[in-house]
Amino acid sequence: MSIWILFIGFMILSWLVSHQLKVRFRKYSQIPLGNGMTGRDVAERMLRDNGITGVKIGSVGGQLTDHYNPANRTINLSSEVYNSKSVAAAAVAAHETGHAIQHADAYAWLGLRSKLVPVVSFASRYVQWVLLAGILLIETFPALIMIGIGLFAMTTLFSIITLPVEVNASKRALAWLSESGVTVSGTHDKAEDALKWAAYTYFVAALGSIATLIYYVLMLTGLGRD
Repeated sequence: MSIWILFIGFMILSWLVSHQLKVRFRKYSQIPLGNGMTGRDVAERMLRDNGITGVKIGSVGGQLTDHYNPANRTINLSSEVYNSKSVAAAAVAAHETGHAIQHADAYAWLGLRSKLVPVVSFASRYVQWVLLAGILLIETFPALIMIGIGLFAMTTLFSIITLPVEVNASKRALAWLSESGVTVSGTHDKAEDALKWAAYTYFVAALGSIATLIYYVLMLTGLGRD
């Protein structure tokens, strides 16, 4: 019963953090940056200030779908960030550009995460089915749940490695936003708050993944089957 209370607690916490991130993003999306720069402009200038060339900036659909793809060196900004001249857009664009700078600097944690992507992609595709089969056949075929735990452990490792990557990208973004004067005293704290809540989502996801992994291990040992 206690493990289920923990899971429910993580679900509620995850929802609260995600909700707060969306609330702040909407709020700061209504606050103009003050210099007329769009999210794309911010990304372009940050790349230029760091002497980085060969990185493309594009627009993608959806909300909070912004990401950097190291495979083809593209900064993909959601349309509301790409075209917006708000504080939120500047913060998100600078954060994703921070990943491009990490790539150029051969930041070790980003390199490790990139190497894990194919493995995690495979694990994510099959892990739930393998775990379900393993739970159902735990008495007759315990090796199956061990395989499932191994696959889930890879996704958990990916979540953990993602933490320093995201936090470092935000630190780079905030430092540049301040030093370049893109954000000033009236807007910088809002950009910092937006990125802080974005980071919280990764912390909660990692903690939830660790807790789930521990549960499956306990189940394998017989301690979590009640």
